[in-house]
Amino acid sequence: MKSNRLPALLLVFAAVHGASRLFAAPSAGDRVYVGTYTGAASKGIYAFDFDAATAQATSPELVTETPNPTFLAVHPNHRFLYAANEIGNFGGKQSGAVSAFAIDAASGHLKLLNQQPSGGSGPCHISLDPSGRWALVANYGSGSVAVLPVQADGRLGEATAVVQHEGRSVNPRRQEGPHAHFITLDPEGSFALACDLGLDQVLVYRFDAGRGTLAANDPPAARLKPGSGPRHLAFSPNGRFAYVISEMASTITAFRWQPGRGTLAELPSVSTLPAGFTGQSTAAEIQVHPSGKFVYGSNRGDDSIVVFATDPQSAGLTFVARQSTLGRTPRFFGLDSTGRFLFACNQDSGNIVLFRVEGATGRLTPTGQTLTVGSPVCLQMVPTAHSSARR
Repeated sequence: MKSNRLPALLLVFAAVHGASRLFAAPSAGDRVYVGTYTGAASKGIYAFDFDAATAQATSPELVTETPNPTFLAVHPNHRFLYAANEIGNFGGKQSGAVSAFAIDAASGHLKLLNQQPSGGSGPCHISLDPSGRWALVANYGSGSVAVLPVQADGRLGEATAVVQHEGRSVNPRRQEGPHAHFITLDPEGSFALACDLGLDQVLVYRFDAGRGTLAANDPPAARLKPGSGPRHLAFSPNGRFAYVISEMASTITAFRWQPGRGTLAELPSVSTLPAGFTGQSTAAEIQVHPSGKFVYGSNRGDDSIVVFATDPQSAGLTFVARQSTLGRTPRFFGLDSTGRFLFACNQDSGNIVLFRVEGATGRLTPTGQTLTVGSPVCLQMVPTAHSSARR
């Protein structure tokens, strides 16, 4: 994690107003929003258009200024975007911020609607429930998770639930206390699952969609091998399995998910690194292909994305390939809405590299396109009929 405590006054910001025709020529594709660590090379959230028919992307443009928008989430109606501002202090409180933006469908620009405290310091992940009524936030610095209501106009209300994790694990430097790194709802929207790197646990909460509250499940968590450092989780499309990538151990662990009970039954783990690897590397992002046939995981240090084929009955993972991300520190990657392309965000080299996904094997092949964005750390797709090359 990168720590950055900014004065509260830096949180007074507005959408950047640029040319109104940054994104023009109608064509099927995605508008891609990019979250960053802000500094000399980045000022906030960027966007570009991608046309899957031509495999062409436009140059990224700044669409709003905001500090450290390190994770983004798009509302199901595609009219609003939410950002976790990874800071330690907001409004004089030991809390990060969560920002709500309205999406201008024509220009791609973002207009700030409002901000709310994230319920803890260093928020690093945000997700929305399928109805779009609730935003769930994981705070890495304080090791807490929170739920915020989403109003009809897209604005965020004050948190309806904040849960502080407690405990530690075996690594005295990285796991001296809780570090919530991820939170999402299960496919049925009944349970919230939170990966806590500091506890080596995936905590499970019963989610009340009427009140926006979290209650510990029974059992309250699935435990991973001490020192693993669970970071992110992805469900299979059929909702039967969940895959957890562990940052410190560089492993992917499969779990069988029991939706009625909210329990995770551990299945075998695999390493994301090459056999005999002796360098320094930490795992980051995990995603399951929309087909359910492949699981992808990124390595920061080895600077690669590993591809596994999945067994639809056992959730077992079989190594397929390992692809260099052609950059340094792939903190995140994302698949386009067709599942035929993958964008790798290389944080330390400041580039986003486009790969083609081979449908039969899941292998990645560089397309030759590389986009420049300072410290890219997250991206989210918005399907649009107005995304193509600029005029």
